[in-house]
Amino acid sequence: MFERHDPYLVALSVAIAILGGYTGFALAARIRNTPGVSNRLLLAGAAAFLAVGIWTMHFVGMLAAPLPSGTVYLVLPTIISFLICALVVGISLFFVSVGEPSLKRVASSAVLLGAGIASMHYVGIHGLAGPFTIEHDGLMVLLSVLVAIVTAYGGLRAFLAQQEGFRLIVSAIAFGIAVSGMHYTAMLGMHLEPLTSGRHHHLNGSLAASQQILSIVVAVLCFVIAAGFLLSLVPDSRRQVQAPPAAHPVAPPLVLAAAGSTTAIAARATSAPLGGLGQPPRAPAPRLPVEAADGTHFIDAANVRSVRADAHYTRVHDGTRERMCPWSISEAEAQLDPSLFLRVHRSHIVAISHVAFVRREGDGAVIELDGPSPHRVPVSRAKIAEVKARLGLATRRHA
Repeated sequence: MFERHDPYLVALSVAIAILGGYTGFALAARIRNTPGVSNRLLLAGAAAFLAVGIWTMHFVGMLAAPLPSGTVYLVLPTIISFLICALVVGISLFFVSVGEPSLKRVASSAVLLGAGIASMHYVGIHGLAGPFTIEHDGLMVLLSVLVAIVTAYGGLRAFLAQQEGFRLIVSAIAFGIAVSGMHYTAMLGMHLEPLTSGRHHHLNGSLAASQQILSIVVAVLCFVIAAGFLLSLVPDSRRQVQAPPAAHPVAPPLVLAAAGSTTAIAARATSAPLGGLGQPPRAPAPRLPVEAADGTHFIDAANVRSVRADAHYTRVHDGTRERMCPWSISEAEAQLDPSLFLRVHRSHIVAISHVAFVRREGDGAVIELDGPSPHRVPVSRAKIAEVKARLGLATRRHA
């Protein structure tokens, strides 16, 4: 049956799934950074766009299939298929968007997302009505569900990676493959058996829609997904942080190296423009703003263990938990006292005084920060020597 699908509609269905995935993941990427009601609205919007992408891809794929003449779509199962999909996808996104994205959370979310895709497909398939019966190959059913789960896992892992623009593209492509791969794998195992002369097809008064009506609905949803995709490309005004004025550059971090009981301080003063020499340095921020459901709170810099980049915002760890900070990682680095904090990775800043453990790992290293809930932070290879110097593990050679 698959060999006779319309190739242009097949290509369109895959493109719709990818666009819907990109839009949904772009909204989900903002969930961690938005407290309160806006957080829930973003979660609902992300789940809705992912569900619409799945549902629309499925029915574009059905329009591409060579179904018998007289085939109609029962309205109730079709609506139920969408609602099931939206609910399961919403739960899956909630798992990976709230709290730490552990392996268990991601795997559970992938299973839920794959199950949502599969449930939508098979409930929607049994919304078909016509002079035939529908039969499925059990092995292909299992294979289609496995395809959905595995590719959904890959999409979620890509979504949780640090490279923001690239991760959304990769996760959207993986999502499109998950949805379309599951659909067309399942279609390979589906067989329509014509009714015999002694059997008759009855709708039993059920509300049904023709393929022409379905085509109009699908076309409208395609425009909705395309509009959502274009809107997701518009920058979020809340992400525009104030950069330090060009005339007042922030001095680069100080490099401290301990040799016995002597601490040497080296600063690259030549990196600052001459025009800024007469300007007073920016005072380090004594407190960091963090967002909560009831508003903005402030944490003393002395209690901060680490700052982690999260899209255009950051996550501040106070030794007990992480909370969202509206600053970018660059703004946090500029505001924090460079004699107390060090950027050890492009996505991580640590409080040197709270380092309790350090070890080499691969090409880089790992630091553990103290507190009621100790946590570890990666150190890039380029920063290992500086970290050792700040911790007194490296000695300076004097002429």
